[in-house]
Amino acid sequence: MMAEISPSTSTDADTDDKNLRFMNSQPVASVTSDGSDKPRDQKTLRRLAQNREAARKSRLRKKAYVQQLESSRMKLTQLEQELQRARQQGIFISSSGDQSQSKTGNGALAFDVEYARWLEEHNRRITELRGAVSSHAGDGELRIIVDGILAHYDDIFRIKGDAAKADVFHILSGMWKTPAERCFLWLGGFRSSELLKLLINQLEPLTEQQLLAINNLQESSQQAEDALSQGMEALQQSLAETLAGSLGPSGSSGNVANYMGQMAMAMGKLGTLEGFIRQYWFEMSLNGAT
Repeated sequence: MMAEISPSTSTDADTDDKNLRFMNSQPVASVTSDGSDKPRDQKTLRRLAQNREAARKSRLRKKAYVQQLESSRMKLTQLEQELQRARQQGIFISSSGDQSQSKTGNGALAFDVEYARWLEEHNRRITELRGAVSSHAGDGELRIIVDGILAHYDDIFRIKGDAAKADVFHILSGMWKTPAERCFLWLGGFRSSELLKLLINQLEPLTEQQLLAINNLQESSQQAEDALSQGMEALQQSLAETLAGSLGPSGSSGNVANYMGQMAMAMGKLGTLEGFIRQYWFEMSLNGAT
């Protein structure tokens, strides 16, 4: 019987050994697997964290962009409302020289909005003209485009003339121009005679009759500019003398009344600026038509 039991016992022991070795091998394999996957998991976690951070920054940028668009929309709406109120109040139509400060500010703001629209349309027309020239369009098509540009310039002369009624100093200062353009401003614009000098060099060879016409136009422009410059100098001198005469002791009511009268006279002389501006726009429009 011992012989019969011994093989059975040996077989069971071998089976137990195999099971024990299998069970002991499982944690080792698991540890080995965990050790090899750990760097990979760390890389994945870092990548996920980076993706989350990038997504967060993207959301912040998108939110800031949307807020900027909303702010710009609100500013544009406000400008539109200011322009509408200015038109309803008749700031550009009124010819009264005694404008309040608020109306003057609204007039300048309305002009800036109108000028921005005019400039945008002007750039579009110039681009259209350049495209037509590049595509060798016919003379008839080019004439239509050029006539449209000239008519568009008539609009800006009208807009500036109306704005001078509301705030002539805003037009003279040229704050609606770029800094480089303001360096060449004269009476709120450019000297037409100087522009003709620049233009003639850019034109193709002209006939003798065309050269004579341009020279005559340049001479007449120079004469008109000299007359306007002399008028401005006389106005400044007269204004300075009027203000100088108003200085002095103002203790009595008579002196105060005299001072107020002289200041009213000075303000009346400042109204001449509008006439100068209108004369300048008129000269420029004549040169453009020529």
